Amino acid sequence: MQIKLSALLVLAMAGQPAAQAAPDLEAGKRAFATCASCHQVGRSARAGFGPHLHGVFGRKAGTTADFHYSPAMKNASIVWTEQTLAAFLKSPGDVVPGNKMRFWGMTSDEKIANLLAYLRSVQ
Repeated sequence: MQIKLSALLVLAMAGQPAAQAAPDLEAGKRAFATCASCHQVGRSARAGFGPHLHGVFGRKAGTTADFHYSPAMKNASIVWTEQTLAAFLKSPGDVVPGNKMRFWGMTSDEKIANLLAYLRSVQ
């Protein structure tokens, strides 16, 4: 009987998702190094080759005043959240077809989570 209960418990737990590790801010900062050639973060951030990312969470896409966005981004009905940013970072052209960002996407969900945690930390 004890073996059957243990086996049932193991089977039941096998269907449960593993607990996700907390995002790694240092890894996120390293991931942002790729972004930093076009984007700035922090209170003094300004647009450069890309829009600044200060205050990006909760902001409507294509709305920072100091950057000239593509029509596609200006007309996107997206508010940047963890979910929308993660999807955009994974596949920018699928989320906003016709956007002018020259970034082909990140394939690692862990790297995206770390990057988003870093962005949150510098807001």
